Amino acid sequence: MIPTKVEERVAKLRQLIDEYRYNYHVLDKSIMSEAAADSLKHELSVLESQYPQLITPDSPTQRIAGQALDKFTKVHHSERMTSLADVFSEAEIQDWLDRIAKLGVEHPELFVDIKMDGLACALIYEDGLLKTAVTRGDGIIGEDVTMNVRTIENVPLGISERARTEIRGEIVIFKADFAKLNAEQKEQGKPEFANPRNLAAGSIRQLDPRIAASRPLKFIGYDIISDTIPTNQKVYELLERLGVRTSGQQTVFQNLSDVMKFLNRLESDRHELPFNTDGAVVKVNDRQAFKSLGIVGKTPRGAVAFKYPAEEATTIIEDIVISLGRTGAATPIAVLEPVRVAGSTVKAASLHNADEIARLDVRIGDTVIIYKAGDIIPQVEKVLTDLRPKNSKPFDYELALQQQYPELQFERTGTDVVYRVKGATSDQILKRAIEYYASKSALDIEGLGEKNVAALVDAGLVNDISDLYRLSAGQISELDRFAEVSAHKLVTAIQDSKRPPLARFITALGIRHVGAQTAIDLANYFKSLDRLAASDPNELLNIDGIGSIVADSIVAYFADEDNAKLLKKLYNLGLHPTYTESSSGKLSGISFVVTGTLDSMSREQAAEQIRNLGGEFHTSVVKNTTYLVAGHNTGQSKLSKAQKLGTKIINEFEFLKILN
Repeated sequence: MIPTKVEERVAKLRQLIDEYRYNYHVLDKSIMSEAAADSLKHELSVLESQYPQLITPDSPTQRIAGQALDKFTKVHHSERMTSLADVFSEAEIQDWLDRIAKLGVEHPELFVDIKMDGLACALIYEDGLLKTAVTRGDGIIGEDVTMNVRTIENVPLGISERARTEIRGEIVIFKADFAKLNAEQKEQGKPEFANPRNLAAGSIRQLDPRIAASRPLKFIGYDIISDTIPTNQKVYELLERLGVRTSGQQTVFQNLSDVMKFLNRLESDRHELPFNTDGAVVKVNDRQAFKSLGIVGKTPRGAVAFKYPAEEATTIIEDIVISLGRTGAATPIAVLEPVRVAGSTVKAASLHNADEIARLDVRIGDTVIIYKAGDIIPQVEKVLTDLRPKNSKPFDYELALQQQYPELQFERTGTDVVYRVKGATSDQILKRAIEYYASKSALDIEGLGEKNVAALVDAGLVNDISDLYRLSAGQISELDRFAEVSAHKLVTAIQDSKRPPLARFITALGIRHVGAQTAIDLANYFKSLDRLAASDPNELLNIDGIGSIVADSIVAYFADEDNAKLLKKLYNLGLHPTYTESSSGKLSGISFVVTGTLDSMSREQAAEQIRNLGGEFHTSVVKNTTYLVAGHNTGQSKLSKAQKLGTKIINEFEFLKILN
């Protein structure tokens, strides 16, 4: 039984991909980036592999994009122009090698060449002269663009081979030529061209050959249709003898390990190449073996296209969480279905402010295009409304603020696009954040009490937490509250906090809904701040005591650009939290909740003693709570819940006996 939502998703994906393909390959217009379209195609391919009953002959996964334009003569290809299945990792290439091994091609020699970003075209020579040039079209029927292709200076009008010869390749525009052309357009007050690929395709599809002649087009060959050439390596050697340019990147390898070294090097070097590329082609070098593997649908079994990490991808917004920054600014964060972008897994994206949400009309459940350039927090570029779920509702920003921060009020004044906490200045919020950061339950920095923190902030010496680690004794001693000795003591205490236990540092960050025990649970699970920062909601939900609200809050904290910048500054200043495996104390496996007040210690001191002995301290009674410690003035709710769950209720004297 196929879930209804899967059928609806597949239908919507096909419709949107078809619209993209028609615009991109027929009209030479782009309604989204190729990377985003690839992401949608990959999702459709995965769904169809999970539910093969949904595959239909007209699915985008079963045919080659585009169709011949009516304004050109249609030409049947002598042999179908196929396209390649995409792979994105070494594991997926290994899966491909395993599949073809089962079909009899084991440990093949592998031919690798860069994947050009251009318009596929076939050049047909008869009696040594260029007779016809045909675009890919739908792979079976293409367009006769001979007159335009004849204007490309690097296309040989004659070759030494007299037998009918069909050469296939890509028509491209090099990056430097494209930049020069756009500079000329700008100088003449004309609109600039969008990208080299669209310009190359558009130039070839002009009825007037003079337009193609005015553009810096180049043909880069990659194949010859022939049953007599033994290897793809020999094909390239023949291309060069016939005067056809190749990429110059082609290489033969004996194993996958060497292929990956080449691909990894190419990933860093490709931006220096004269042409655009988003990956490489990996194919069986032996052409007879390649042919014996056959074709599945539109793709040959003997080759794959390795794609480099795109800087754009599509994913689904699972939730929108509002993060409260150190200045009291409320920043919306989209919690995403995890997706790979620019070489890393992205779980969240900044939505900036309420106006940006309204402009994009972002809603929970939407499929969106996200992008990531460099090391910035990912952003939402566009909502794919065609894939929007039924009954979706616009995001109510003010209602979300009330629900997520019921104890606070927010206001938006004047031309400010940001909602901020009402009744509190940014300095007041900063002071509270520093006090909490230095408190006993966090980093326990002696000398950073309320009055000293206020003095440092009011003097302009501390504008965020990282500024603490830049303070000098000389700066501090100039303030009224400090003498030279106390200034030196404070600087020493701050510097001594640079290697804090991971759990205490997580507590000190002040992540909403993350108290001391949750911080301990997070530290024990992830064992490093980097791993915690890279976590996604599903992974966080594996930890006992963490629900969806806490998980989303953690993801939103690390996705907030201000928080990311602060953590980077702290790291650069030498602050590195450490994790040490806790020894199994005598209270290991025992959990406590304290209700009411104790005579011998505060609740925080009780929690610390419990944790020091390997036990767990929680703030609420759950089914696996071992003891509820009942002090004076206890609340009935925790007592009632403990009785209901069978949790043992003990008094302070019994609690002290357990500790001692």
